[in-house]
Amino acid sequence: MTAQDSATRSTSIAVAPSTGRSGTLLAGLGVVAFSLTFPSTVWGLESFGPWSLVTLRSLLAALIAGGVLLAGRVPVPDRRHWSGLAVVAGGVVIGFPLLTTLALQTSTSSHAAVVVGLLPLTTAVLSSLRTGTRPPRTFWIAALAGAAVVIAFTVQQSGGALSAGDLYLFGALLVCAAGYTEGGRLAGVMPGWQVIGWALVLAAPLMVVGVAVALSFEPVRLSAHGVIGLVWVAVGSTFVGLYVWYRGMAEIGVPRASQLQLAQPLLTLVWSFLLLGEEVSAAAPVAAVAVLVCIAATQRSGARR
Repeated sequence: MTAQDSATRSTSIAVAPSTGRSGTLLAGLGVVAFSLTFPSTVWGLESFGPWSLVTLRSLLAALIAGGVLLAGRVPVPDRRHWSGLAVVAGGVVIGFPLLTTLALQTSTSSHAAVVVGLLPLTTAVLSSLRTGTRPPRTFWIAALAGAAVVIAFTVQQSGGALSAGDLYLFGALLVCAAGYTEGGRLAGVMPGWQVIGWALVLAAPLMVVGVAVALSFEPVRLSAHGVIGLVWVAVGSTFVGLYVWYRGMAEIGVPRASQLQLAQPLLTLVWSFLLLGEEVSAAAPVAAVAVLVCIAATQRSGARR
């Protein structure tokens, strides 16, 4: 298969997003992988400093991605795609992991999860501005309703006051949404796993320098939780999760895929309770049902379109 053949087939997907279940399933698997990121990061911080954890996770993921690209003899993308890959690398590979890891030094995993629950709406808005896509009105009503549920849940969880790490989290929302949007666009001209693969490879030289500097300043205290957390955020969240996520976005479109992430905060709350022992509000089941209703509405409106 040539790069040109791959681009031809992928472009047809981008122009007419699939309404089948495969894209939704792939994007959903990505959401499950992402929902474990915050608890795994908390575990990773038991052994590594924030800068060490972020650079190590990205470097390990880049080594895996580079090996897969090399084994598959994947051709280097055209020069015109590298600026978009840089946006993906800056937003998804570097910006979001760094900002959320810094936030988790002062915020709980459950609090970070509900704040980042605004990511679907942020992604849908940026995608609409970037690509010119105009989802139907019912889509936006359902998306705004889902965001309202997330905001209300956040306020209820935090007692009406924002934590010190919220600025990091809001910054993470913007850079991650930009990376998702650009990655979804690039997944229309190359396979989604190659998008994240090349973005990781592009960021690798910076991560090598970052690892060397961070480890020289931040102490390492190895523990089982710390190692498991690092391995998961590197392999599960950064490589495998993004692989299935971008592939799913290429099939069903960025706006519809982004709304599946409305379920991510609730899943993270479950993992935070099971893995970290964090207390979960009694309002969580109510919010979960409301969010799932919004997800169903966005998926149905997108399918009709």
